[in-house]
Amino acid sequence: MNPHMMMNDKALGTKAVWAGERSFLAHGATQVPVVHSVSFGYDDVDEWYEVATGKKDGHIYGRNTNPTVQAFEEKVRELEFAEAATSFATGMAAISNSLLTVLKPGDRVVSIKDTYGGTNKIFSEFLPRLKIEVTLCETGDHEALEREITKGCTLVYLETPTNPTVKITDLERITSFAHEHNALVFVDNTFATPINQNPLLTGADLVVHSATKFLGGHADALGGVACGNKELVSAIYHYREINGATLDPMAAYLLLRGMKTLKLRVEKQQENAMKVARFLTEHDKVRAVYYPGLETHPHHEVAKRQMRGFGGMLSFALKGEMEAVRKFLPALTYANRAANLGAVETTVGPARTTSHVENTPEERAALGIPEGLVRYSAGIEDAVDLIEDLSQALDSIT
Repeated sequence: MNPHMMMNDKALGTKAVWAGERSFLAHGATQVPVVHSVSFGYDDVDEWYEVATGKKDGHIYGRNTNPTVQAFEEKVRELEFAEAATSFATGMAAISNSLLTVLKPGDRVVSIKDTYGGTNKIFSEFLPRLKIEVTLCETGDHEALEREITKGCTLVYLETPTNPTVKITDLERITSFAHEHNALVFVDNTFATPINQNPLLTGADLVVHSATKFLGGHADALGGVACGNKELVSAIYHYREINGATLDPMAAYLLLRGMKTLKLRVEKQQENAMKVARFLTEHDKVRAVYYPGLETHPHHEVAKRQMRGFGGMLSFALKGEMEAVRKFLPALTYANRAANLGAVETTVGPARTTSHVENTPEERAALGIPEGLVRYSAGIEDAVDLIEDLSQALDSIT
């Protein structure tokens, strides 16, 4: 199923503004209210029981559901063309809760090496403690993935584009192959966002996001979300409601507000990312640039086929490795040197203090991540200023 044929850009932009909100408005307000109440009362005990058992819509306790949080879930659900969605306190909560819902001792996971550092830690440290086998393949080596899937697995977990090396996996190919071998497919869609890619439309069973990043877009709220069919999401919701990684109502409101401009932000961020990537490829102090929009990217053709845009994330390696990075980063004016991405401000940092701070230098090397790799999240500034800033910062390297 061609994702380009499913939804035009105008509809996605309109959904980002309007989806999931009208039924939660109150008192003539045009914005979803922040409902801070921990509990929700009922005079009718029978009605209370029906709501508590899911036979009737409503809320009983904030750890379970909340109107503001539900509005956020509904907006993401519509943008991802999902039957259901449930939210979490953070993106890692979305990932870990979803994995632990479906996996049990003796199961096997097949994934790629280039997942986010926290996800990689789950695969390398926490799941093996539970006697769950994990096999990691070279990202982009679809034949290797298929060989491992053929050996039998419960779940195939993909992240595309990857963090921080922005590698691409062919979702339609791997999802179809995994389903032929009775495996579920989960996809981290944080970097692409629903604006550029909808993995459920290519057959994936579940999509997860760190809503902290592009969905919120203003670096002021933590959150996560998982979208998929009702049965699977219901099971994940049940795991989350018992284990307690609940999204806060105020964070849900901030994420809702940020998502209204999602399409506008992503369009500007990826326009800037492309211009920055092309500039960096020509600079003599840059050893390599990683951006799927570049024709030289090894997965460019796959990205062009399955994505509507190439995203606002890129990374690059400087000649001189960390010594060069230590001089380069402080010289930047239009960049926050911080462990975040997807914000309206450009955000920059080495992988060893951002995406893979949890990993040792040896683990990062095994994952193909140079110590001097710089992750660059393009903001919505004017591209000419970002490029001038990069130029002067690169010139500061001696």
